[in-house]
Amino acid sequence: MDDLIHTPKHKDLIYDVGMHCGEDTDFYLRKGFRVVAFEADPENVSFCRRKFAEFINNGQLKIVEGAIIDLHAAEAGQKKVSFYKNEKLSVWGTICIEWAERNERLGTSSSMIEVDTLNFAEAIKEHGVPYYMKIDIEGCDVVCLNALSRFRERPDYVSLESAKTSFSGIRREIELLADLGYDSFQAVEQSELPLSQSPPFPPREGKYVAQSFQRGSSGLFGAELADRWRSKHVILHLYGFIRMGYFLVGDDGIMNRWTFRGAFRLQSWAMRFVHLFTQGAVPGWYDTHARYGYESKRPQTRIKCLPKGSAARTLPRTSLRSMARKSGMECI
Repeated sequence: MDDLIHTPKHKDLIYDVGMHCGEDTDFYLRKGFRVVAFEADPENVSFCRRKFAEFINNGQLKIVEGAIIDLHAAEAGQKKVSFYKNEKLSVWGTICIEWAERNERLGTSSSMIEVDTLNFAEAIKEHGVPYYMKIDIEGCDVVCLNALSRFRERPDYVSLESAKTSFSGIRREIELLADLGYDSFQAVEQSELPLSQSPPFPPREGKYVAQSFQRGSSGLFGAELADRWRSKHVILHLYGFIRMGYFLVGDDGIMNRWTFRGAFRLQSWAMRFVHLFTQGAVPGWYDTHARYGYESKRPQTRIKCLPKGSAARTLPRTSLRSMARKSGMECI
């Protein structure tokens, strides 16, 4: 613990890691937060510098241009990296060749350009630890979590785009977050975000903003999310069914290749089955939201088990203890 870096945390600061065209940055700024936004695509950077000139000039927004790369590569002195700029969907720009190849399988093409690199740990040192960190950098989200592990302070909330290609990737992300001290999680389906979310009034984060979320934006965050926080064990159980949807009918789903008679009906049945457990679009795509240290801060409710032989005692002592444990109470 003594080796961790001491960097101040700012309750009015949000990191938008993967700014794209500023869909999320705009929301955070209008809610009154200061924003540090990271973006690798030079065209997106130029667009956002024009779009948000007023906020840049008054100091509320700082745009950091470059691609976030593995910490060891950055510390070894790597200055440039290949960036695969998607010609059809700019939000799919990535430095990961595997993601670019997936995008081609889905019918898009990319052009390769060279961009400057960023050391994310050094960026945190410079700008401070934020209250909330949104991460969406197409295959490199875990790099940001690894950088956070070097700091004593943690953002109160973090969100990242969950892995889709394997359950082990999802588990790795959740385990990394848990190792950082995050103990409450939500899986937020993104494809139906424009229909499923709107900012609450009165606001629970910053100022109230009347917002219609665009497809591709990250949506609500922190205390403004619905109160559906789950433990690590429960969120991994849920992601098991979400991953089943990806495996069956996702980007590379096995059922997508079926061409025999009745295949479409089987696909529909599979999607309805998965939906029973996820209650979201199938396959959809999900962001994982994580809340820091909530369970450790929440006071436990302590109850006394009724004495043996009490007239009011209608359940065995073992049943009372079991119920207490399941409800989060400590039985003494």
